[in-house]
Order: sequence, then C-alpha cells, then structure tokens
Amino acid sequence: MPRRRLLDAVLGLFETTRERIAALRSRIRRVERRELGEFRRWIQTTSNLLHLSIVLFVPVLIGFVTYLSNQVQTLSFLLFPPLASGTYTLFSDPEGEHADPVRFVASLSVGALCGLAAYTATVWAYGGVEPGTVLPESAALAIFLTGAVTWAADVEAPSAFATALLALVTGDVDPATYVVSVAVASSLVAGAFYLWREQFYEKRATYLYETVRGDDHVLVPMRGEAAERTALFGARLAAAHEAGKVVLCDVVSDGAGDSDESDSEPVADDSAEIDAGLPPETAERVDRLERTAATVRTRIGVPCEVVVVRGDPVPATLDAARNANCDLVVTPYESEHGALSGFVRGIFDGELDAVAFRSSADRRRWRRVLVLVARPGDTAHAMLDFATRLTHGGGVVSVTTCIDGDRNRRRAETHLDHLVETVDGNVETRVARSSVTAFLAENAGNYDLVVLGSSGERSPASRFVSPPMFQRLEGLDCDVAVFDRGTP
Repeated sequence: MPRRRLLDAVLGLFETTRERIAALRSRIRRVERRELGEFRRWIQTTSNLLHLSIVLFVPVLIGFVTYLSNQVQTLSFLLFPPLASGTYTLFSDPEGEHADPVRFVASLSVGALCGLAAYTATVWAYGGVEPGTVLPESAALAIFLTGAVTWAADVEAPSAFATALLALVTGDVDPATYVVSVAVASSLVAGAFYLWREQFYEKRATYLYETVRGDDHVLVPMRGEAAERTALFGARLAAAHEAGKVVLCDVVSDGAGDSDESDSEPVADDSAEIDAGLPPETAERVDRLERTAATVRTRIGVPCEVVVVRGDPVPATLDAARNANCDLVVTPYESEHGALSGFVRGIFDGELDAVAFRSSADRRRWRRVLVLVARPGDTAHAMLDFATRLTHGGGVVSVTTCIDGDRNRRRAETHLDHLVETVDGNVETRVARSSVTAFLAENAGNYDLVVLGSSGERSPASRFVSPPMFQRLEGLDCDVAVFDRGTP
C-alpha cells in the first residue's frame, strides 16, 4: 500500500511538472509571437527598415572591402572614409538624388582622378613635394577640379571631395594605385547596393506587407439593406488577384431549423439544393444569396459562393470565414448611437483583416479614392493596396495625411513618398495643413470613396478621449471603407 501511494505521488508530481512545463512553453511561444509581431510592425515602417539595413549591410560591405584590401595590393585603406560615407548615402535614401550606382562610382572615381591631377600638377610645378606634405595650392586645386568636373558631368556627391583630398596624402601608396582602389571598391559597393535595392527594397511590399500577398478570398456577411452593394465592393477587391473569390455568408439563429445542429455548423451552401426538406427561412436566405452571387459573377466576373450558418452572428461569421479559407471580411457598416455596432466591433476584434463598408450611393466602380494615412506601417500599406485594387485599369488614388504645422511637413512628405513607392498605379500624395475633419468636409465630395483605419492600434483611453475619425463621417457624401488589421 505505501508503495502504491508513493507511485501515485510520483506520477502526480510528474504530471504536474509536465503540465507546468507545457504551460511555460505555451507562454514563451505567446511572448515570441507577440515580440515577432511587434518587430514585424516596426520594420514595416520604411525609415526603420532603412536604418536596420544601414546597421546590417554597411558594416558587412566595408568589412568585405577591407578583407579584399588585405589580399589585393591595389586597394588602399585611404579609400574607406569616403567609401563608408558614400555607402551610407546610398542605403539611407535608396530613391534619392545620390542613389544612382553609376553616379556613385563615377563621382568617387572622378574625385580621385582630380586629386591625382592636382598632385601631379603640384609635383611638376614645384619640382617635387616632400612625403607627408600637402601644399595649400594642391588642396585648393583638387577641390576646384572636383567641383568643376562633377558639376559639368552631373555626378556631384560629397564623397567625391573626400577622395580628391585623400589622393594628396597617399603616403607610400602610389596615387594612381589609389585611384584604381577607389574605382574597384566603389564598384563592389555599388553592385551590392543595386542587388539589395532591386531584389529586396523595391519588392519589400511582397516580403513585409501581408495584404499584398493575400486578402484575395473575401467573405461578405449579408446584413442590412446595403448587403448587395457591399458584396460588389468586396468582389472588386478580390478581382484584383487571379485567385480571388467571394463568399456570401448569412447567419440564422439557433432557433431556426433543427435545434440539434451545433453552433457555426453550415446549414446550406452553394452546393445545396433548395427543396422542401430545407427550412423555409433558410431556403429564403439561400435563394437571396444565390441571386446576389449571380449578380457578382455577372458584373465583376469572380467566383462567388454562398453559405448559411447557424450560431451567434460574430463567432459564426468568423468560423465561416476560416472554413472557407477567407483572409478578408468585408461587412456592411453598422452604427449604434454614433458608434460601431456590436457585430462590426466583434469582426474587428477577430484575427482576420476586415473592412466595414458604408455605401452612400449605388456605385459599381470607385475611380477616385482618398486614402487617409495617420502613420506609416502595415495598416497604411494595406489601405493603399485596397485603393489601388479598386482603381486598377483607370482611376486615381490620393494618399493624404494632415499635419498641424509646417514643421512636420518634410517628415510627412517623406513618409508618404516611402508609402507610395511600394505600389503601381496612378497615385498622388497630399499633405494638408488642417484637421482631418475640416479637410474631409471640404474635399470628400470630390472622391467616390474614402479609406481610413479603424484606430485599432490606439488604446481604449485614447479612443475615449478622442473618438476614431470614422465615427465623425456621417455627413460625407461619398462611400467610406474602414479598415482594421487582424490580430492573430
């Protein structure tokens, strides 16, 4: 008996330890997912991505060139100061004036050649120069030649002046060898920069922004009078991708039909025949969905399925979206006492991307779209991606941010420039010095659709003090799409 008790105690201790270890591992995985999510959102801001690239790639490049300088005698260590500063210029502003790889190599090489010319002229004029001595005439001539030649050749760059001066203090290294070193090393850096920019930076939307890869399977909850217009809007988003499809979903309460069905279980889908065996209410819902699906297929030309599920509206809708392999929910906009309805809030709190669409007119196309951006990040990229899908083939997207003073204008313009670099299409940027409310009141009538975020990243206290902007748009004479990033 004591042995049995001892064995039970050991087994109990083992089971408790195993459960605690499993709980600890689960907690660690949650922390890892949260931290990875935070890092992903951080790196989606282009300025952060550029700083990280500078920290990671510039040291590697300079280290590689240093390694070569130790192996190949033609590479002089004197080239590294201007090379490092020039490399920083490339990576810090990949689309800037000085970010042309050919111009980068040319400017550094021209500077070195001008320095060599100044050194040679000085030696000829004075019959020689003592080692380690730099005459003022040499420095002045090197800078003059560099400024004149780079200006004439349109390859001006700050690093060119550095290579020109360093050519005068090459010491034991022959100045001609220094010029060759500059040309070879700058070509290596320029080639690495070109590959990074073309294969990663220009394609960062594909790697970093999830909506560019997905959000092509769209589920539309058929609720309210604007359900069909919302379905057409969702179909336009899905139609931008070859694999796009639309699923129209309706939810019946637990009391409709047979009571032994479990929550969120499909009652009927597009493969079901509407016959006498189907509850009348469900049959009517399926028939309504099928008529709307036929309209979507005819007008938009994308595959459209229908499904009717039973359960509580929010969980049943989200379960239906997961079961149908949908990655975006486009729901009609619903409000209660000036705030989002419980259904829309529940959809926004889910793990899938969601759009609440408020229709003000029977539009089938949205050719002028205004995207309001508050801050850079994946949400901004997602809204811009959706806008360009809607205007694909004709139309214009205006990406706008509002500032409270001119001191923030340059930063706002930079953020918008980085944002629109990731998409194709007719896109313009605007920085308005006014409040968002005043800007929309004056300009919204010029657009078919306004796209803005749900303020899901803000804290509850912040939203209580300053309600989200979309709750103050009731009077706009245009359609409104409120985007919310899923929280897996």
